[in-house]
Amino acid sequence: MQITGIEELSKSRCKVYIDREFAFVLYKGELRLYHVSEGEELSEESYRTIVQEVLPKRAKVRAMNLLKSREYTTSQLRAKLEQGLYPPEAVEAALDYVASFHYTDDCRYACNYIQCHEQDRSRRRMEQDLRKKGLSADLIKRAFSEWEKSGGEQDETRMIQELLRKRHYNFEGADWKEQQKQYAFLMRKGFSVSAIRRAMGVMDSDFD
Repeated sequence: MQITGIEELSKSRCKVYIDREFAFVLYKGELRLYHVSEGEELSEESYRTIVQEVLPKRAKVRAMNLLKSREYTTSQLRAKLEQGLYPPEAVEAALDYVASFHYTDDCRYACNYIQCHEQDRSRRRMEQDLRKKGLSADLIKRAFSEWEKSGGEQDETRMIQELLRKRHYNFEGADWKEQQKQYAFLMRKGFSVSAIRRAMGVMDSDFD
């Protein structure tokens, strides 16, 4: 394995290229420690130590530090580690490590998210949000099932009416144009057509 390039990433870190492909990021002190020098061969022993010990350990520490400030889904945490230029093996080792201690738990994350937003977001909106966070449809369905078993429920009609009051909607005197404006707003929020119509007190024909 030949070191074909060393590119400074910051004052303390460098990107290392092996056989013209990006391999990993090392601190400058580690370049000296493992005899990583441009144009030179990297020994198999040094390579194994870097990719199997040094980088996985660093990725685990990075993952733990990230989780100190907030909770992440597995997908979100993987993306953050990939942004840090950790190789795939180190990323997966870190994800397995934090999951083994239940520092990450996608079902728990989804359940907590639903409980946090059950009164201010429609179910469809929460499902969309959770999918964007990298959660599967099956896991989201399971989380909603757990939420319902624990007594969770939503009254979309009431939620919509509260939103409309905050937007100073005139339930009695709104004209067709204003109804259309609010209807479009609520659809973007993910509320069902039937709930919107009930909340606004309009007939189906009013939107035809």
